[in-house]
Amino acid sequence: AWHIVAPGSLLEHHHVFFIAEVCKKGVVTVSPSRTVLFGSTVNISCSLKPKEGCSRTSNFQKLTFYQNRLRVHSQKTHLLSIQVSNLHLGTTVFVCKVSCGGHVESQVCGADISVGVTPEQPQNLSCSQLGEQGNVVCTWDKGRDTHLYTVHTLQLTGPNNLDLEKQCAPYHDDLDLGMSLSPASPEANYTAKVVASNSLGNSSSLPLVFSFVDIVKPLPPSDIRADFPNLLANFCTLQWQDRGPVVLNRLQFRPVHENAWKTVHVANSGGRYDLYNLIPFTEYEFQISSKLHSVKGRWSDWSKSLRTQTPREEPVGTLDVWYTVDDLEGGLQNVSLFWKNMSMSEARGIILGYQVTIQEVPGDSLAVPHTLENLTSHTHFAVVLPQNDYVVAVSAVNSEGIALTNCLCLCFFLYKAPQNILAKPQGTDGIGVTWEPPHEAAMLVKEYLVEWRALGTGSSPSSPVNWRRLPTVNMSAVISEHVKPHVCYQIRLCALWGDGAGCARTWADLTSKEPLTGPRVQNATAGKGTATVTWDEIPAQDQMGCLLHYKIYLKELRSQSPSHIFEIPYEVGNTTRLIRGLRPGVTYVLWMTASTAAGEGPRGNERELSLEDTPEWNILVVPIAVALVAVGIFSMPRVRAKVKSVFWALQPQWYNQEIPDPANSMWAKKYSIIEDEMQLHFQSLSNNCTNSEEPETLEINEVLPKSAPTLQETHPSCWPRDHNLHEPGRESWLQVPKPFEVGAEYGVSHPSTPASHRPEKGQVTDPYRAMGSGGPKAEDPGSHLRAIPVDYLPAHIDYLPSNLDYLPSTAAGPPEDSELQGLSFSIFPKGSFHPLICGEKLTLDREEQLNLLGCPSIR
Repeated sequence: AWHIVAPGSLLEHHHVFFIAEVCKKGVVTVSPSRTVLFGSTVNISCSLKPKEGCSRTSNFQKLTFYQNRLRVHSQKTHLLSIQVSNLHLGTTVFVCKVSCGGHVESQVCGADISVGVTPEQPQNLSCSQLGEQGNVVCTWDKGRDTHLYTVHTLQLTGPNNLDLEKQCAPYHDDLDLGMSLSPASPEANYTAKVVASNSLGNSSSLPLVFSFVDIVKPLPPSDIRADFPNLLANFCTLQWQDRGPVVLNRLQFRPVHENAWKTVHVANSGGRYDLYNLIPFTEYEFQISSKLHSVKGRWSDWSKSLRTQTPREEPVGTLDVWYTVDDLEGGLQNVSLFWKNMSMSEARGIILGYQVTIQEVPGDSLAVPHTLENLTSHTHFAVVLPQNDYVVAVSAVNSEGIALTNCLCLCFFLYKAPQNILAKPQGTDGIGVTWEPPHEAAMLVKEYLVEWRALGTGSSPSSPVNWRRLPTVNMSAVISEHVKPHVCYQIRLCALWGDGAGCARTWADLTSKEPLTGPRVQNATAGKGTATVTWDEIPAQDQMGCLLHYKIYLKELRSQSPSHIFEIPYEVGNTTRLIRGLRPGVTYVLWMTASTAAGEGPRGNERELSLEDTPEWNILVVPIAVALVAVGIFSMPRVRAKVKSVFWALQPQWYNQEIPDPANSMWAKKYSIIEDEMQLHFQSLSNNCTNSEEPETLEINEVLPKSAPTLQETHPSCWPRDHNLHEPGRESWLQVPKPFEVGAEYGVSHPSTPASHRPEKGQVTDPYRAMGSGGPKAEDPGSHLRAIPVDYLPAHIDYLPSNLDYLPSTAAGPPEDSELQGLSFSIFPKGSFHPLICGEKLTLDREEQLNLLGCPSIR
């Protein structure tokens, strides 16, 4: 029969079960021992008792060894032996079974083999006694596990034949000796030793020699209290109660919000000590321990903590104050002041409020400055002031007094700002900002200040503003405090010059995503080919970062043509855009999107936009404009003369063949005798015209008979008969002739005289003067030809040119185009007449020819 080992045995401790040695059929033997050292070789034998084998012949009897239920060896015999090595630490069970030719096996016997090591030397033996009345307790380190049943025994020897030996409970590494050392002999020596033993051997620790003073641990002090005489924080008296003959005390204290302790050692204090330089209005934690000897012995445990708050005092230090200024209409400005909370060590009490004083800097030293004072409990203050220079002072106030005042100047003068500011994200660390110092007087900059504020919080004084001051050696900073992802921040970098600041700003975000919504189009006004679009900005919580630009999409309604896209760079507060180049009379569908560095967001709302159609009178704009331009061009005398010259050159010779030749007229022959006299006066006039652009006025006496025959028109004239087509602005020294009067004198007008440039309204002159009946077709003496305006004559030639080559360059309005030079044409059959030019003699024939054509007479 097999049964379990009784409780309290070694195998029960290792949770190993083995087969008892109550064996009926045979015996299992183990050599050299059932407990062996780790690494030893073990011989195991199994034999059957007489008459316990199989009833058949021995050839059918087989013995088998099992190690921890695993088959190890099998043989047909009545005695089986095996040798086992490399056994694991702990207990291994071997079982012998027999079979009689079949598969059924029966147990013969078994054995358990324990493998372990000898005990190590116990280490770090120490003994202590808590207080004068406590028991001596010793502890030690056992070392490695032996995997065998091992016993530890403490041996103590001392004065008065003290010899104590006590066994430690299994599986424990400390032992209470149940006794205490007497303080009567504090210097008496005691010796302690620990012995560890098992079936494989034993080991002893080094002896420990100690005295009462060495091992007794005093009880911690009690009844700790702190007093502040005169309610002064810098003087504190700490008192406590020692428990025993304490010689040395140790004190530690700290503000409760700090981790590091400050430690003070006090000898023979008598339970009292004074502390100095504590922080006002700060909660402190105090602890005390004690010791029985100044050199030897053990410190007691720390006492229970005492927490108390130091008294209040007036604040120290100055506030960190910053400001923003926003210009308003009417010469006003909105000044917002911000400051940071004081630390507990600076506040030295509960801050009841902040004193804000704003004083105007007067332009006149004799003027009384205006001052504004206010007490606020907030860390911000806003006021609207006229645009001027001001001095601002902010102080913290508690129940004990007021802190030092921090003054700063709000100057209207523009100071130089840092250059080339660049802000970009630095991963998850924050937003990196770099800059360059101002180009001028950079050495005068006192410090730099970096300010950042989440976009969309507005300019309200309660909106969070963060800033950091940096020394002038810094040209970069990383903003990591109060920065969130997917939020756009306005960053201002200011150079502080002592009495003012010069600031520049930029925008950046830590990380960004596409905007959650699109801009909402508020209004779209159509024009003639244009549209004005007004929209609402995306809410700050939907922007998901800094916006880079907007896009306006315009798609023609019911059209497959692609949309027109207008990209607008993002500007804070700019929500209006004028779009040009649209098709009149077309209806568009309009929507907008916004984009960040991560991409373009969804579209906003859609609006229909119908553009005004072009009115029908616009069709006449081009021809009217062309006509006005043409009238303007032809109103210039030189241009009109050129055009007329071209027309005269292009007319055929036969067109005016019926016009009579005035050289053959009767009056020309009859009055040729006066030609010489006229030549003299005209020669003088011609010389003046040739030598000067503005000739002096000459008088010419014209001698005519008192009566002259009247010439009648023999052939229709080739000139237009509309007298109203005379060009009023033409400058010419040829005047519209008046009817000759007997004995009248005519003079020559100066060419620049305005009165001589245009005839009076309604004036009509005859092309042929009444010279008698000697003219052609004199049978109708009462008929007169209509006046031919001088404007219809070429301005550069006489009425009867024979060749254009004879035209002088100084004549009025000569043709300048090289294409007209060299052309020979004539509106009459060629004759012996010469062109009328300035510088040649004036004959009566030529003057009468001019009169025939309606040209102005020479005065």
